[in-house]
Amino acid sequence: MKVPLLDLRAQYATIREEIEREVREVFESQVFILGPKVKEFEDAIAAYSGTVHGIGCASGTDAILLALQALDIGPGDEVITTPYTFFATSGSIARLGARPVYCDIKPDTYNIDPDRIEELITEKTKAILVVHLYGLMAEMGRINEIARRHAIPVIEDAAQAIGSGCPEGTSGSLGLMGCFSFFPTKNLGGAGDGGMVVTNDDELAGKIAVLRVHGSKPKYYHAFIGINSRLDVLQAVVLMTKLKYLDAWSDRRCKNALIYNQLFADRMSDGAVVTPVIPDGYRHIFNQYVIRVENRDNLRDYLGERGIGNEIYYPVSLHLQECFSYLGYRKGDLPVSEEAARTTLALPIYPELARDMQEYVVDTIAGFYR
Repeated sequence: MKVPLLDLRAQYATIREEIEREVREVFESQVFILGPKVKEFEDAIAAYSGTVHGIGCASGTDAILLALQALDIGPGDEVITTPYTFFATSGSIARLGARPVYCDIKPDTYNIDPDRIEELITEKTKAILVVHLYGLMAEMGRINEIARRHAIPVIEDAAQAIGSGCPEGTSGSLGLMGCFSFFPTKNLGGAGDGGMVVTNDDELAGKIAVLRVHGSKPKYYHAFIGINSRLDVLQAVVLMTKLKYLDAWSDRRCKNALIYNQLFADRMSDGAVVTPVIPDGYRHIFNQYVIRVENRDNLRDYLGERGIGNEIYYPVSLHLQECFSYLGYRKGDLPVSEEAARTTLALPIYPELARDMQEYVVDTIAGFYR
């Protein structure tokens, strides 16, 4: 049996006619950059995430960069964030000349540990950049309480977590700004790159809308040094079409995760595999289904030889990446993140995944440990 890590063709087959109709209309209009279709999608994502404003941009990375720029973060500033995530989070901080300050993660959720944040705050701290990893929100209630005490803004990197929730609200709505990615592998994925910043702050929304067009308003007059980061109409209509199916797709991912959890519990009682947790009151949308195992690299090879897709998110914690050596971190400084990088493995979790495929995955893993 072949079980791909992700099968986007299976999803596309169910909505092909809708997508192709919308794309044809864009070509007939010959309007490709911003415009009414993009505004319609921006408003839809703002409403979906429980915010007032949505500002589309070229990628999730740019969404983070624009949010940081809107706060005038630059050289000499510090931003507290997690070392266990995709590079874009820290890369955006460093690109502005600011310094990423790494807070270790919780071993069960892989999200930033609120107990460790306050000790990292200094007079240079200008923001806390929280990542909701793998589709599970961080503990925003506790994080926001710390941030309020110190008058520090919170930005949510919700690139992997659109539609997720926690007791306090939905992803993107609980920080000063939230950042989404529409990379094709996301739960809401486009036909290429795309991103968005959402916020309830009128002033910040206006500033980001200007920053994404080279800081120009009106045209050819520049109040800020911005970037070229616009969401194109083709992406907007593809994403708008998919948005109506998003909750059902995420529900199916969650159902598949629960099936995995039960199969592992039934067939591997020795604890060789640690499955993901869903804290009480949280909606986990499972952009990835990540297990923790020993002998991870050999297991990965074993699965690959048997036609089972898998991936390591992420093999090197950001504080140990060569490009961030100037920050002065050493191996052992952030042990929970380092352990996650050594032991975690993502398995197929896409909505169209069949139960017999999941059984094959679990039986193969059980066979490896036997």
